[in-house]
Amino acid sequence: MVRRKLGVGPGAVLEWHEDGERVVVCRAARYSSADIHRALFPKRLPAARTAKEMKAGTRRYLKVRHARD
Repeated sequence: MVRRKLGVGPGAVLEWHEDGERVVVCRAARYSSADIHRALFPKRLPAARTAKEMKAGTRRYLKVRHARD
């Protein structure tokens, strides 16, 4: 019933806050890509890369990760 009133489906994250005698339920704030980036790289920024370099790196990683012996 709470999810229906808030318009959120299964898997959505809810926050619960006490406000005196009441409990307030709301959707959890979504994190921006900048928030995630700061969490992953708190001390320094990684070197800037082009989309082409990122794709090549992903290909290399997948090739090594899923290589067959």
